Formats: sequence, structure tokens, C-alpha cells
Amino acid sequence: MSEHYFSASPQGDPRSRTHRFTIRGTEHEVITAAGVFSADRLDKGTQVLLDHVPDPPAHGTALDLGCGWGPIALALCDAAPQARVLATDINERAVDLTARNTAGRNARALLAPDLLAELHRSGDRLDVIWSNPPVRIGKTALHALLADWLPLLADDGEAWLVVGKNLGADSLAGWMAEQGWRVSREASAKGFRILRVSR
Repeated sequence: MSEHYFSASPQGDPRSRTHRFTIRGTEHEVITAAGVFSADRLDKGTQVLLDHVPDPPAHGTALDLGCGWGPIALALCDAAPQARVLATDINERAVDLTARNTAGRNARALLAPDLLAELHRSGDRLDVIWSNPPVRIGKTALHALLADWLPLLADDGEAWLVVGKNLGADSLAGWMAEQGWRVSREASAKGFRILRVSR
């Protein structure tokens, strides 16, 4: 199987390169590299998400789930500089890039198994999740991923997900509703749905 951005340890060229992107109205100089999701651009789905989400809570804990090189984490830091921003991915290179791109900010980037274990140990809950989830890992794996992370939402917490209409957004919304989550379609733009998920 060819390597994917959701490989845990990408083997492609690790050399980093610098880009400038405007992320939710703020210009950022960032470091990216091969082997992570959307390495040389701000992905369209991520852009649609960031165009439509409301500001996160000013305090509390926010999560960028599936962080890639960190555009959502940076947007969370910009919008809520007093909050605790967590970023996670299964991809080691992605976590490293997000840590570098958010250095000096109110953010921590950790590998998904490590962050899951930490949150379960501490009992901490998430006030908001912003995510462009990795739908290409397949339905079964995606359902398992969401089943791990959505229960970590606080009682009044919300997850905001962007999913391609032709990549199963509506069926994913239906599945989450079947699991007992409240799911609403908040926006539809450029072939993507924005889903809000809460208890």
C-alpha cells in the first residue's frame, strides 16, 4: 500500500519548507513537509470549516483533532489566546510540525494515543473540537476515531466537523445521531458540510 498522510511514521522526504497562509483572517508563516495532509496549501475543507465555525470559548480546552501541520490549532490559538489548545494526530511528522508552528503559543501537540491516555488519566474534558476528520481512513476506522474522542466532550461541549458531501457527510451525521449525539448541519459550501455535534 502506498504511504498516506495517516501513516504513523511517514518515510517520504522529511525536509521542511516554509509557506505563508492566511488562516481565519490572520497571516501565518508555517513549516510543512511531505507526508502530512495538505502539505503545500490550506486544504479547501479546512478553509470551509474555519470560515463557518463560531469563535471557541475564551477559556477551557479546545482540540484540533487530526492536526496535520496545524492550521486549525493556529486558528484556535488566535481566537482564544487564554484557552488551552490541544492538537493531535496519528502521524508523528504532523505532530512535530504542529508543535513547531505553534511554538510559544497556548498549544500542545501530542500523538493521539498519548493524548487520549492523558485525558483519560486526568479526567479533563474538551470544551470544543474542531476537525477536518480523515475520512479516507475508511468508515470503520473513522467511526472508531470519533467513538474515542467525542465522549471526551464536556457536557456543554461541541464538536465542529467538516466533511465532503461526496465523502459521506450525511451518512456520517446519521451514524453519529444513531450513537446518541445531537447532530446539526450548520452550513454547506464548496462541496462540504459543516456538522455541529453535541450531547
